[in-house]
Amino acid sequence: MASRWCELLCPQPKQVASESMHGARLAAQQLSRGRDACDVEAGKPCQEETAAACGGRVAAMASITQQHHSKPTSTFAQSVINMVGMLIGLGQLSTPYALENGGWASIFLLVGLGIMCAYTAHIIGKCLDEEPRSKTYQDIGQQAFGSKGRLIASAFIYLEIFFALVSYTISLSDNIPLVFAGVRLHLPIPWLRLSTTQLLTVIAVLVALPSLWLRNLSSISCLSFAGILMSMVIFVTILCTAAFGSVGLGKHIPVLRLDKIPTVSGLYMFSYAGHIVFPNIYTAMKDPSSFTKVSVTSFSMVALLYTALAFVGASLFGPSVNSQVTLSMPPGLLVTKVALWATVLTPVTKYALEFAPFAIQLEHHLPATMGPRARIIIRGSIGSKGLLIILALALSVPYFQYVLSLTGSLISVAISVIFPCAFYVKIRWGRLSRHVVVLNAAMIAVGFVLAVVGTASSAKLLVKSIQNGHVA
Repeated sequence: MASRWCELLCPQPKQVASESMHGARLAAQQLSRGRDACDVEAGKPCQEETAAACGGRVAAMASITQQHHSKPTSTFAQSVINMVGMLIGLGQLSTPYALENGGWASIFLLVGLGIMCAYTAHIIGKCLDEEPRSKTYQDIGQQAFGSKGRLIASAFIYLEIFFALVSYTISLSDNIPLVFAGVRLHLPIPWLRLSTTQLLTVIAVLVALPSLWLRNLSSISCLSFAGILMSMVIFVTILCTAAFGSVGLGKHIPVLRLDKIPTVSGLYMFSYAGHIVFPNIYTAMKDPSSFTKVSVTSFSMVALLYTALAFVGASLFGPSVNSQVTLSMPPGLLVTKVALWATVLTPVTKYALEFAPFAIQLEHHLPATMGPRARIIIRGSIGSKGLLIILALALSVPYFQYVLSLTGSLISVAISVIFPCAFYVKIRWGRLSRHVVVLNAAMIAVGFVLAVVGTASSAKLLVKSIQNGHVA
């Protein structure tokens, strides 16, 4: 059934499919170096490309290799679906909280950042026009600034993957005790004291751990489809709560809270971070000249969705709205239970997808003579250890809104605003009008201000929360 729905969403096997998470896009770069990731040990042609079309990160891997051998087939509508699916993700949980904290006037910041990111998506397409061999975000970085540009782009991608996984695990930890309300667990180990919430989180991560050993693209792509479905379910349940729940709309939302804007800007920025996969969407299009229309259409739809969700959530719960809106939904309602289950299951579907780029790069560096079983053991062991480290960090720093805001300010602003503008000006220097140069310079300056102020504010609040937690 999942495969059938995947075909409906992604009818062409060679397109880049959507996925609602902000990480793991650099796998395509590794494949563009000429090595088939579908079967490294045997050198067999990729037998699972059609199945991979259903999974965002994995499909991005397959699509780049395919473009060397076949004609791009993604239509305008399919490209819009891909981009919208890429943008909608973890950020949707925090938009009501961000609006209530920043005030209803902060919606102009949300829309403004959407316009900026739509523009930078447009100029990513222009950069790709300049050099047909450029297929990935890292390729654009190298095209602009050589090997240093590629290195910096790759470093930020790895940081985004890491922080996204930490954020997903924190979200899992926050929601899972509500799913299993009334459950009490303890370990009969005196020196290892974990709360019931921590134990439930550990169990959930351990359940997801075997997925890191998967090497079959068909299996991983189905996890991607499940993640998209969970995001859709969460959005629908919030609307159902407003329409049919016992909580009434009309809670007071302040006009503007300037002191909260730096933190709020990071939350809003995280919601639009999808630029690393946009080159893959571009290269899969039948008509790349319509990429700008795809970007404008997609960002308009996403901004409208986020705006609606922010106002509905903030109006429903007012000052009591949680950093994850699912935690504010009234207990006992069926839609609340569905939303909580969807929020808990979403991280479980993400781990294998997020680990895929690391796994592929790791396999590229293993000896060619190494057997397939040894490869699986090595990649599975390293992935498992990495996930356990992320689990430990998430349990130690359980402050979802500050981690998300820090990620948006420190990483997403750079990837979605600063780098595209810098790459574009450098690549097309001497052929741009003065107005275009000034516009991009101004956007870089705004990006730096948001990054510095937002990072400082989020980091300060995160450190303060950690200190208060230790005192308590």
